[in-house]
Amino acid sequence: MNTKYSAMKKVIIGISSVVLLAVFVSSCTKKIDEAYANPNADVRVAVEKLLPGIVATMAGNSAGHGPLNDIRFVGKFIQNFLFCNSAGEWDQMGNRPGTDNAASLWRTHFYDIGQNCNNMIKWAIEEKKWDYAGVGKAIFAWSWLQLSDYHGEVITTGEAFNTGALTFSYGTQEDVYNYVRSLCHEALAYLNNTGDAASPANLAIGDQYLNGGSTDKWKKFVYGILARSFHHLTNKASYQADSVLFYCNLSVNSNADNATVKFASTGISGNSNFFGPLRGNLASQAVVVESAIRQSAFMADLESGLNAAFPGVVDPRAMYLLRTNTNGTFKGLLPNKGQTVITPNDRPESFWGINQAAGVNNTSPGSDNNCRYLFRNASQFPVLTASEIQFIKSEALFRTGDKVGALAAYKKGIELNFDMLQATYSDNVPASSLLTTTIRDNFVNNLAVVPTAANLTLTHIMMQKYIALYIHGTLETWVDMRRYHYIDLDENTGQQVYRGFTPPSGSDLYANNGGKLIYRLRPRFNSEYVWNLNELIRIGATALDYHTKEQWFSKP
Repeated sequence: MNTKYSAMKKVIIGISSVVLLAVFVSSCTKKIDEAYANPNADVRVAVEKLLPGIVATMAGNSAGHGPLNDIRFVGKFIQNFLFCNSAGEWDQMGNRPGTDNAASLWRTHFYDIGQNCNNMIKWAIEEKKWDYAGVGKAIFAWSWLQLSDYHGEVITTGEAFNTGALTFSYGTQEDVYNYVRSLCHEALAYLNNTGDAASPANLAIGDQYLNGGSTDKWKKFVYGILARSFHHLTNKASYQADSVLFYCNLSVNSNADNATVKFASTGISGNSNFFGPLRGNLASQAVVVESAIRQSAFMADLESGLNAAFPGVVDPRAMYLLRTNTNGTFKGLLPNKGQTVITPNDRPESFWGINQAAGVNNTSPGSDNNCRYLFRNASQFPVLTASEIQFIKSEALFRTGDKVGALAAYKKGIELNFDMLQATYSDNVPASSLLTTTIRDNFVNNLAVVPTAANLTLTHIMMQKYIALYIHGTLETWVDMRRYHYIDLDENTGQQVYRGFTPPSGSDLYANNGGKLIYRLRPRFNSEYVWNLNELIRIGATALDYHTKEQWFSKP
């Protein structure tokens, strides 16, 4: 064999080996990729499978994050409940620097909903499933409004989900409000498109746990978000009561249309109510300091006839919403005082029904069989209710001078709340305390509760709304209280609108507040203060009293 031929043979053999190796590697790689998908590559998921997880985050069921997690903190600012020990900065209207506590909404919006919702909208549009696209826009509108009402200035809407950016600029709250309304109208346009692949039956697959595939309910939900966005601006000269009323009339006006997150509750954490005993999120300080909560004296007095707004009126809803003590009465805690200052037999049971007479904190979780209202493993959690819409309508009508219309909406709001409790939350309520239509009617026919139109006040409206939104509407109630700066006086009565509400003061007020009350929460520490500090410095978010800075929505 000559040398030339031998060399050529080696080249051919070498090339063949490379080709065979390439074919082998390509085939092997293909099989590996099929078996082990690249976690960093885009993966297309059916929109029907994305929506349940997004809905779950609306009720705080994402690894302990979400609105319900933050309700545990904000509920103390408005005295829905308070910490069972003293010296808690949340009872003091504080916002602890350097922590992700009270910043779950941030994570929920940008992460849990975030790209999941963006992808659902994108893929739904590509697949012409207009209903899923509309639902995605609706959820984003709800989330953006809630996020900004909570934090004030947030990452600008145009940059929020730019995956190529390392830092993000902040926009104004007014910009967010305008964007929310734009999203709402986009959502309605998609929800009104019933052609192509839009299908109630198919939407129900992904929407099993909120609106059951009803685009009509989703549209009413969107109108409710629009009503909220216009109504939050009552302190501004530009307040548009006519827009509020227009959207209220199109929104949820029956309990059948309430937007409530449901739970399969099969005995596992992931599909059980965040506030139920299985999740353990209301345990004692031995587990999570901030979660050891008990009902407030403000709410207990309001329900027991001890509040000057409704003197002597014992509310029949008390047994549904609150817990009694060993003495069989409704008592509660004061800000930053804890329960050790209360006689043991007057200390309220925990929301899981654990009796507190024997000690300050009982670490054993209550049986679900003794839990009521929002604190059962399977309890539905309202996101928007017909009762809330009626109270928004009542206040808007009151502000226009239509007291007759305001009274009718006010009365309807109370009735709807009674009916919701009776139909959905009667589990484990003692038989002697179960609500009936007669009990409801006797309550609303009491002039001390529902006066004549001429005697209706803002205090009536806001205090009954406070009761109707108790705990599930904590974040919205905080918006209301900040609109009234917690202790504003009603110019028609000269009395405090939120009668009997006393914020912490002196040594009971957080030291960093400088004597001021809380109006916002800091952005999430782990993302913003660690990675986006320059922007926070620009907006003043590094100041120790940043959380006391009033927001745009409540300013004139």
